[in-house]
Amino acid sequence: MSNIDIVRQFTVGQDDDGVRLDRWFKRHLPKVGFAMVSRWARTGQIRVDGKRADVDTRLEAGQTLRVPPGGEQKASASGERSRRELTEAEIELADSMVLTQDRAAIVLNKPPGLATQGGSGMKEHVDGLLDAYVEKGPRPRLVHRLDKDTSGVLLIARTPGSAAFFSKRFSGRTAKKIYWALVVGVPSINDGMIELPLAKQPGTGGEKMHVDEKEGQTARTRYRVIDRAGNRAAWVELHPLTGRTHQLRVHMAAIGHPIVGDGKYGGQEAFLTGSISRKMHLHARRLLIEHPDGAPLDVTAPLPEHFANSLEQLGFVESEGDTEIEAPAEFTKEDQKKAAKQHAKEYRKERRGERRKRSDGPGSGQTRLSKPGGKPGGKAPGKPAGKSFGKPGGKPARPGGKPSGPRTGAARSGPKPGGAPRGRSR
Repeated sequence: MSNIDIVRQFTVGQDDDGVRLDRWFKRHLPKVGFAMVSRWARTGQIRVDGKRADVDTRLEAGQTLRVPPGGEQKASASGERSRRELTEAEIELADSMVLTQDRAAIVLNKPPGLATQGGSGMKEHVDGLLDAYVEKGPRPRLVHRLDKDTSGVLLIARTPGSAAFFSKRFSGRTAKKIYWALVVGVPSINDGMIELPLAKQPGTGGEKMHVDEKEGQTARTRYRVIDRAGNRAAWVELHPLTGRTHQLRVHMAAIGHPIVGDGKYGGQEAFLTGSISRKMHLHARRLLIEHPDGAPLDVTAPLPEHFANSLEQLGFVESEGDTEIEAPAEFTKEDQKKAAKQHAKEYRKERRGERRKRSDGPGSGQTRLSKPGGKPGGKAPGKPAGKSFGKPGGKPARPGGKPSGPRTGAARSGPKPGGAPRGRSR
């Protein structure tokens, strides 16, 4: 008799402390749908320490959970699973990426050209290498993403509990991410804020984003010019205050300074002549985020070889780029509300998908049609003129919050970091 045909009992682990009952099933018995969990709870078939429980019951570590027959177990309640066999080359690659690790997290320095997750035609990706970090317990999981050609800090959660903890910090915007980039030309404002809403570009299958003032989602990027090579290129620090797809790449291209090597959004203008590499020069330099054990996790990723060489060729000094940043703010009740709203939004999307499948099934008698005459997304902007920037010396933008002053639709000025960058003739 299969173990799914009998009543089972599980002990709630430490990483599941405080999790809702329905989320526990999503983690450990994903084949048991929400409707079945609700029915089991409503009829008293699910018991926690012998007592009836609702789907929103918060579990505590050490409690005994009684689960009736049905469903398919993803892994044991303790998260045990077998390790996928990897090749020696895959294990070597996985080990070479590790910057630091502890009981809650593994922080990697992702190389350029390696995708975070698999997709069409992608055989090698970070998600496929996570079995290399399985020692005992659950399989580590991704909690955020980097583009395939973007290098740098990538946080991996070791357990379901730490994954939930870190995900809330990312969705609540308390995690601080600092990127370095080389851009073509030099922004006319040394320290500014770019506020341009983004949406998927029609006809690209969601593979490309564009600025869409009408239908786009809010997107904000703080930037600072670290140094410049005459008027040829600039080394900038980027601080995304929202997390839209390709946000940094689209924003820099939209203000007329595409990231060097980003032909997707900058076209041929994104490539510098001479010996500067044609690879993309965007690097997740630093991550500062709260840690479940208390002390903030602060990790800096060394530059990939092509980026370091380009800095040297342009006369930049790498040690001059890093600056002090404040520790992440405490995760407040307001942050919890934001994270909860984000979770609810994602959950509603999942539920809509389930309902759609049921309604489209045999005998449903319903057919879903797309609305005729729907408007495509807004027109992709051309290269804006320099006047789309705010005036130098205007009100400083406030990092991490909504900047003051009137919106310009592109960038606003902030205080210059230590005066104007040094000029160099090239």
